[in-house]
This record gives sequence, structure tokens and C-alpha cells, in this order.
Amino acid sequence: MMDNRFATALVIACVLCLISTIYMVASIGTDFWYEYHSPVRNASELSSSILEEFISMDADEKTYTDALFRFNGTVGLWRRCITVPQNSHWYSPPETDMVRHCVSFSLSDQFAEKYVEPGNHNSGSDLNRTYLWRLQFLLPFVSLGLMCFGALIGLCACACRSLYPAIAIGVLHFLAGLCTLGSVSCYVAGIELLHKKLHPPDDVQSEFGWSFCLACVSAPLQFMAAALFIWAARTNRKEFTLLKTYRVA
Repeated sequence: MMDNRFATALVIACVLCLISTIYMVASIGTDFWYEYHSPVRNASELSSSILEEFISMDADEKTYTDALFRFNGTVGLWRRCITVPQNSHWYSPPETDMVRHCVSFSLSDQFAEKYVEPGNHNSGSDLNRTYLWRLQFLLPFVSLGLMCFGALIGLCACACRSLYPAIAIGVLHFLAGLCTLGSVSCYVAGIELLHKKLHPPDDVQSEFGWSFCLACVSAPLQFMAAALFIWAARTNRKEFTLLKTYRVA
């Protein structure tokens, strides 16, 4: 029979797992990991070539990063977006509607090499930024996979009416938290290294967006859930062993 303390701990841990999973999915699926806030641009400043180069699948890192700087860009794990005037002719009314254009990173883009000088293929590979970019893309999916596997073990444990698998569930969520924390750290390091090579203009402000914040919140929730699972399983096992020893004596 399970003590009320352990049941409460498991319920809280399950709620934390659910919230952290929702946060992680929302973080991966949205495009606001990093945001650039640039002054309002006149439509005449947006040439068709800039937009065409940005939405092109062959756009290099320097090309789309410059567009992000100039036109209120946002970057996620999967997509990059800019906000431009709807009317891109040489003349436009003072109040021009703004349109958001987004381009998805392909798998080849996710695993492509980064260069010492962004956009210059002859400058050599930048291994640090290359592997940071790949890890920031892969680790969130590893984290989600570990949490889903933990949920599957939890369902099996409920069917068997056993608390012992909770330790394995806790370990899986702890590893998931490490993966999420690693993804966040890789993203921060990658942005810092990029800005050392491509400095944003002085009139452009930049900040981490709410998608990034969701990932940051998800990591401690996973750690707390892991701690509750492990505590409940170990403490329940100790008390069961002591009770069994007492009965035998």
C-alpha cells in the first residue's frame, strides 16, 4: 500500500512532467528563441533582391543574418523570420501594413558547416559554431524522447501497480533536463560567437525571446520532477523493507 506522501509526490512530479513537456514542445515549435528589434524601415529600403535572397533556400548565413538585423528578425530552431512592409515599391503610404516572411531551415542547413567568416566559404570551418548549432537542434528532441520514454514506463508501472520503476523514470527525466540545459547553453554560446563575427548595427536591439524562456523554464521543471520520482521510490522502498523486517522479527 502506498503512503499518501509518496502518492502526492508522484502526482506533483507527473504535473511537472506534463508542464515541462508542453513548454518544450512549444519552444521547439515556435520561432522566438532570439529577436532583433530594428527601427521602422521605409518600404523603399527593402529591395526585391533582399527579400528574394532571404527566402531562398541557398541563402548563406551572412545574407539572412543581415536581413534579420535590418527587418525585426526572429530566429527559432527550425525557422527564421523577418517583418517587412507589404508594399515594397519605391513609394508607399506612411502607414504601410507589415508582413511576416518565414523560411524553414532544412536538415542540410541544420548540419551544414559554419565558417570562420560567415558567408565566406574560403575562410575555413568554424568547428565550435558548427557543433553548437547541431547540438542546439538535436538535444531538444533527445530531451522530448527521454520524457516520452519515461511516460511509457510510468504507464507500465501503473498497470503493474509498482513504484519501483519510478527510479528509472526519475533518471530519464534528469537526463532530459541535462539535454534541455545543454541545448539552451549551446544556443547562448552560438549566438555570442555569431555576434562576435557579425556585429548587429548600433540602432538594433536584440534579446532572447519567449521561446527561449520556455526552454529555460522546462529544464528546472524536469529536474524537480526527477528528484520527486527518485525520492518517492527510494523512500518507499526503504520503509517497505523496514516494515517487512519488523514483521519478520
